[in-house]
Amino acid sequence: MFSKILIANRGEIACRVIKTARRMGIKTVAVYSEADAGALHVQMADEAAAIGPAPSAQSYLVADRIIQACLETGAEAVHPGYGFLSEKAAFCEALKAAGIAFIGPDVHAIGAMGDKIESKKLAKAAGVSTVPGYLGVIKDDEEAVRIAHDIGYPVMIKASAGGGGKGMRVAWDDAQTREGFRSASNEARSSFADDRVFIEKYVTEPRHIEIQVMADAHGNCVYLGERECSIQRRHQKVIEEAPSPFLDEATRKAMGEQAVALAQAVQYRSAGTVEFIVDKDRNFYFLEMNTRLQVEHPVTEMITGLDLVELMIRVAAGEKLPIIQDDVKLNGWALEARVYAEEPTRNFLPSIGRVTRYRPPAEGPGAQEGSIVRVDTGIHEGGEISMFYDPMIAKLITYGPDRTTAITAMGDALDRFQIRGVGHNISFLAALVESRRFGEGRLTTNFIAEEFPDGFHGRELPAEVLTRLLAMAASIHRSRVERDATISGQMAGHHRVVPATWVVRCGRDNHPAEIVAVDDGHDVTLDGRTYAVRNTDWHPGQSLWAGTVDGHALAVQVDGTGIGYRLFHGGAELEVQVLTVRAAEFAALMPIKAKPDMSKFLLSPMPGLLVTVAVAVGDEVKAGQELAVVEAMKMENILRAESDGTVKKIAAEKGTSLAVDQIIIEFE
Repeated sequence: MFSKILIANRGEIACRVIKTARRMGIKTVAVYSEADAGALHVQMADEAAAIGPAPSAQSYLVADRIIQACLETGAEAVHPGYGFLSEKAAFCEALKAAGIAFIGPDVHAIGAMGDKIESKKLAKAAGVSTVPGYLGVIKDDEEAVRIAHDIGYPVMIKASAGGGGKGMRVAWDDAQTREGFRSASNEARSSFADDRVFIEKYVTEPRHIEIQVMADAHGNCVYLGERECSIQRRHQKVIEEAPSPFLDEATRKAMGEQAVALAQAVQYRSAGTVEFIVDKDRNFYFLEMNTRLQVEHPVTEMITGLDLVELMIRVAAGEKLPIIQDDVKLNGWALEARVYAEEPTRNFLPSIGRVTRYRPPAEGPGAQEGSIVRVDTGIHEGGEISMFYDPMIAKLITYGPDRTTAITAMGDALDRFQIRGVGHNISFLAALVESRRFGEGRLTTNFIAEEFPDGFHGRELPAEVLTRLLAMAASIHRSRVERDATISGQMAGHHRVVPATWVVRCGRDNHPAEIVAVDDGHDVTLDGRTYAVRNTDWHPGQSLWAGTVDGHALAVQVDGTGIGYRLFHGGAELEVQVLTVRAAEFAALMPIKAKPDMSKFLLSPMPGLLVTVAVAVGDEVKAGQELAVVEAMKMENILRAESDGTVKKIAAEKGTSLAVDQIIIEFE
């Protein structure tokens, strides 16, 4: 067994590998760029080595620097995590030449499966079901259009060396094919240094289901069940679960056996994932094989009881797998939600900056019987989300003996997950898992587009849940006023009297309330009905309230907003004030401040690099026309005209580093 390994990655996956290595008694070496000098994975490792400037192309993607760090620290093996160099055959070859073990498959398997064009050819030869498509290299956008016509719309344009949703576009007509070819090629070149793309048929009503395989160098290969990864946005997975609520045992077995056959065809070893697209009739087609650990691997670990990182390390050290296929048992249900630094209400644009508050839910037993909460993260309070890397903050994983329990545990854990300083998608994730359609398991890769056709603007809570939140707000306000009334220094005989009558104001709606203190909380009479609000642990100033309202468990994040509160619960964000009767009368008369008219400007919706400006001064533009492209966190974002107009001024040139809401173009 290795005595020291280096993790050629950063963030949550580096921390994840360090935890397993530590448990196995293996020392670890972290690598870091200039932007990551204070990162959590650097703090957790036994040693750390600097490898260059912030851009990944000058640090995490430079194989020579990783190898030099191994030689300087005495690391005997490298775990690549995912992304970066994890699927680069040349990196694996260079490690081998330096006498350093690679914790992953060998060069042949990486080369065979890492190229999506060649992997489809090999899969077909191995008897694996494949999607109809064109597997040759496409020269330009006009050839892409001709191929799309031959296949028939809709089509999927994909980077050959791609992954993580980058370099992927769906096209429904010629114009989208031309644009998609260009954007996919550019993203592929930026992210993978390989601009080749291919085109295949896009399956409608698709489900994305993948099979986890594990193989050793002694001819043993098993599949560890499936993961449902259909909840996606821009082809980037958002929520995953295991097992799938859609597969039956016969389909699971057939998919697993095909995945194993493909792995054996390339003499695979280590952890790998064979991804399939599955239609509404449970017909399945091979998409690709990822020759690495997947982001969503924790859900497989939760239902199998296996540590995939440990198995990868043991296989790389030459050991045999400790299990055969008959030993694999799937127990319970697990969900994973990817917590990203982004702005869901602004079309999910990435967010960067310092994390001023980071308080994840407690790991271990959850609030529901039999549930477990796990958090994989690479962030700590005070850390920074950089524009140079993927915007993932953490992965929240919940387990339960059944799917309903796992979903309930996920909703509760999301309500307790506190992040401030950067935008995040926790409310959006909560809205997803709370939706009826998700609970029923009616999933496709179009789920988000169909459920939120106009984007995400917060969840509208059921009336009974909203009322409980208002009663809770009344209770916390009464607690704060009661505390203020006891502050010393008041004149004798002039102590503040805490009234019982209040008005709870949400938006423009007023709710008369009577608030009476009891031993373990308050009885709140709201709109004529009394609610028992109970919490003995909460004190004014705390940012998480967890208690019961009429016996219903409730976890609510509470931010003070001057004279009011901002409440976060169940995918909703509410602005609430608790006022005296007289103050409520005045508040009802207050005018609403109008927002400034910015319709004559194209503003940057995110911090990023201005890649192109597609218009010039004097140009007449039409609604929907491309105006500019902004790149942030390795993704290209096309900005379009919202209405017809004429360009008056170009305020930012190509290559400009943009701030949020910085003016790019002014219109007449």
